[in-house]
Amino acid sequence: MAVTRSVIVTGGASGIGAGIVSAALAAGWRVAIFDLDNPSLQEARARLEPRGVLCIALDVTDETAVAEAVTRVEAELGPLAGLVNSAGIGLDAAVMLTTPQQLRRVLDVNVVGSFLMSREAARVMRGREGAIVNISSVSGIQGNEGRVAYGASKGAMNAMTRVMAVELAPLGLRVNAVAPGPVDTPMARQWHGEEVRQGWINAVPMRRYASVEEIAGAALFLLEGSGSSYITGQVLAVDGGFTIGGLSSGTTASANAGAEGS
Repeated sequence: MAVTRSVIVTGGASGIGAGIVSAALAAGWRVAIFDLDNPSLQEARARLEPRGVLCIALDVTDETAVAEAVTRVEAELGPLAGLVNSAGIGLDAAVMLTTPQQLRRVLDVNVVGSFLMSREAARVMRGREGAIVNISSVSGIQGNEGRVAYGASKGAMNAMTRVMAVELAPLGLRVNAVAPGPVDTPMARQWHGEEVRQGWINAVPMRRYASVEEIAGAALFLLEGSGSSYITGQVLAVDGGFTIGGLSSGTTASANAGAEGS
């Protein structure tokens, strides 16, 4: 008999989180989506609950609600074996224009919310060889203009990933993070004008945005454990080479593309 595995995906009603939900379902996981009560969650509920997906309206910064929701997942879907922290908010604002209130809000959702979810999941997954995957960002690895709040939150998430990996390993749990570069989501298509989009493409050696499926594939690799059972505490950049690209005008790439021989 196949072992029943359940996974929670926060922010799973849209964007990268929704892609991870689809990948997990295809791999045989029983899935719970935690997301704010909004039209995206309502659409996901109508579409996915017939497939056995549990959709819970939840603010990840609410400690009591988080504990109750995790308990409900265990009761309705079976033993929890995975958590993907994909819920998060962004802020594109210069340092001098960022308010303390904005900074605190981004840190509260992206860092405190992921901490609360991870702590509660670890309590119930201990001894099960479970996995936690945090969805971080390249903005947590290097300085990107306009990302003082968002970058700080993702840098903190990366540090939290490493500390949790050390502390939770004796409990049989692995903790890793995926740091996407630009991803072709509906939100990115809405927010990134042509100039911004071209700027990202020029900065990525592979000269394109990632698909949601590519990010979901990396998250599932770290979640599943079949090929990642000895990987913990790592921040996997899925960014087309953005974080190691350095200066690029595109001229050498064009020259190499036209060169013959080796």
